[in-house]
This record gives sequence, C-alpha cells and structure tokens, in this order.
Amino acid sequence: MFGATGQVARCVIDQAAATGRPLTALSRQDVDLLDTDAIRAAIMAAPEGSVVLNAAAYTAVDQAESDIEACRAVNAAAPAAMAEACQARGFVFLHISTDYVFDGKKPSAYLEDDPTSPQGVYGETKLEGEAGVLGAHNRVVILRTAWVYSRYGKNFLKTMLRLGADRDALGVVDDQRGCPTHAADIAAALLIAADDLSASDDRYGLYNFAGQGGASWADFAEHIFQTQSSRWGRRPAVNRVTTADYPTPAKRPANSMLNSDRFSAAFGYTAPVWTESVEHVVQQLADES
Repeated sequence: MFGATGQVARCVIDQAAATGRPLTALSRQDVDLLDTDAIRAAIMAAPEGSVVLNAAAYTAVDQAESDIEACRAVNAAAPAAMAEACQARGFVFLHISTDYVFDGKKPSAYLEDDPTSPQGVYGETKLEGEAGVLGAHNRVVILRTAWVYSRYGKNFLKTMLRLGADRDALGVVDDQRGCPTHAADIAAALLIAADDLSASDDRYGLYNFAGQGGASWADFAEHIFQTQSSRWGRRPAVNRVTTADYPTPAKRPANSMLNSDRFSAAFGYTAPVWTESVEHVVQQLADES
C-alpha cells in the first residue's frame, strides 16, 4: 500500500492488524512518489498474488494551483506507473479518486457515468490519474470519494473540534454540499473489494463510495457540535456563510454529493449514514483525549 501516513491508509492499517491480514505500508520516505522507477521497483518486488492499494495523493487543493508539476506527478503519473507495474505482475490494483473530477453544477448526486469537468488543478490531475490507471490495467477498482475525515491527520471534523473548543460561534460555508465520509468506511470498502475480486471478475472499474446522505459544511459542523456538546457543556453557534465570503485559490464544487449505489450492488457494502460515523469518530477522539 502506498500513502501509509494518510487517513485512509491508517484506517486500512488498523483494520488489517485487527484481522491479522499481512500488509506492507509504504510512506513517501520509503518510496518517492515523484520517482516512477522507484514505484515500479517496489511493486515488482512484491510477493506473488499481492493486491496493491494507492492511498497516496497530492491533496493540498489550493497549493496545487501553483504547484502543478508536483501535483500532476503524484496524482497522475504515479498511479499510472503503479497500474502498469500491477498489469505486468498480474496484481489487482485499488486506487482512490475524488469528487473534484466534477464541476459541482449537477443538482442531484453524481453517478459514475456523469460527465466530468474538473474546476482546478487537483481535480484535473486526479482525472488524469483515473485515465492513466484505466488505460494501463484491466484489473482495477477506482473509488471516487469525498469529504474524508477520521481520528487521524488533518480534516474538517478535527478542525471544528479544535476551533469550537474555545469559540462561541464560527462561520461555516453553507452553499457547498457533499457526503461526509469516514476514512474507516473507505478502508472497509477497499478491503472488501480486495478480498472479493477474482481474476475473471466482471466488477473491475470505477465506483463512487461516500457516506450516506448529504450535508453542507455548515450542517456537518452543526452535527459535530451537537455530538460534542454534552462533553463541552456548551454548543458553539454555526453562522452560515457563502463560498464568496471565503475566497480560495482553488474553486470548490458547489455539489460534491456522490451516489454510491453501484458499489453497494457490486460488493454488498454500503457506508453508514454520515451522522452515525461522525458520532463514532467524535467518541473515538474523546476517548483518546
């Protein structure tokens, strides 16, 4: 697995350890994602019958607008090289993509076959990565996901808990909607796919996978604070603001909602309703504090 320090990867590591699954987790210190030869060498050295997961990505969406070369190397060239090496070894390859491949203008949840139209460098390079992977290998599962959070790393849920700890009110964007998705649920989906797929399977391809139900960022924050309020003895107010109130270098999709029915039908697994997973992570973080 590439991207060992990321949110999804750390959840994969947890779940693999809990089930006794052998796993080699590679960080950028182990394999330079800017070096496609090093990527190929790592896969060529893997044991027979391995499944390779790419959980690595350049995810600094705003920074990507001015760091185009590095973003494209990590999000497009690196996964294509992984897929090529997996094709050569006969390995199944699992890859994570993003809602940012869409322009956000659709009024309802996106389906896998909807037209793509990324609005920034991050989305463009992730879409290029999808094309490179699918063009290099026929035993691939790509999961498009969105609004990822967990007990690990930096994410919206942890930011809200940090800021809300000593503020009475926060301004949170209310005109962007998506599906908050727990990284552990993505990890579970990936491991189910890894276990379930066979060489002659007809389920390889592109899928959406996200938490069930939709929310704005403000809705997300409201539920975080509601869940945490019994511990704090208070509940910060959420002032609902617009995207225009918080301009950023990269444009965000107004609608990031993803319909995950195709994955559910193919693999028999559906992520929980997003509010349930938020409550689980808030409890995890409280237990750790």
